[in-house]
Amino acid sequence: MKSIIGRKIGMTSVFTEGGSTYPVTVVEVLPNVVLQKKTKDKDGYEALQIGIEDKKEHRANKCELGIAKKANTAPKYVVREIEGDEIYPNYEVGQAVECSIFAEGDMVDVTAKSKGHGYTGIIKRYHAHIGPKGHGSGYHRQIGSLATNGRCNNRVHAGKKMGGHWRPQTTTIIDLPIVKIIPEKNCILIRGSVPGPKLAIVKIRSAIRKDVKKFKAEPIIDYTKQADETKAN
Repeated sequence: MKSIIGRKIGMTSVFTEGGSTYPVTVVEVLPNVVLQKKTKDKDGYEALQIGIEDKKEHRANKCELGIAKKANTAPKYVVREIEGDEIYPNYEVGQAVECSIFAEGDMVDVTAKSKGHGYTGIIKRYHAHIGPKGHGSGYHRQIGSLATNGRCNNRVHAGKKMGGHWRPQTTTIIDLPIVKIIPEKNCILIRGSVPGPKLAIVKIRSAIRKDVKKFKAEPIIDYTKQADETKAN
C-alpha cells in the first residue's frame, strides 16, 4: 500500500481523446519530506512522519526546528504520518515522497475532514423538543433553560448540548480512479469528488479493496499546448 498527503484545490472537467468527459478533483501534492521514521522497536509501529509547505523558522518552536534540522529541511506547516509497506522501506529521513509513486489508472481511497452541515440549531443537531407553536408563544426552537439544578449553579457546565457546527468528521471515499498525474506541477487529477472544502488537507492511499475493477485511463486532451501553438502562430 502507498500513501501521500496533498491539498484539495477544487473540481473541474477534463476531456479525453475518445470524447468522454470526466469530472475530476484537482489535488496539489507537494513533495512529502520525511521528517521522522517510526520504528517498531522505539515507537511500536512503522510509519513515516512527513511534512509539506515550508514554515519560516521564527514561526516554529524548538521541537519543530530540531526535527527539521535532523531532516536537513525547513520546518513544515502540515505534519502527518503515512504508512504503507511499499514506501516505508524505500525512504529515509530527509528524502521526499512525490506524486509519481502513483500511476494513471490506479484506484485510491481519499480521506479528509468533511464540511459537515454548518451551524445547526439544537432541534436538528440533538433532536430536542420544539416549543409551543401558537402565535402567542415566544418560544419555538430556542435552547431552553441552562440551569443545572445542582449545588454548583454558577455557570453553564461543560457538555451542555447547544447549537453549533454539526458533524464535520473524518470521511473516506473509496475506489476513486486517478485520471491524470502531472509531476511537473505536483498535481493529481482524481475522478469524482473527495471530502472536505477547498484547500483541505487530504490523504491519498492505495485502494484497500482487492476486488475493485481497474480503471483504464484514456489520454487527456492538453489544451495548454494548443494555446501555446496558437500564440506562436
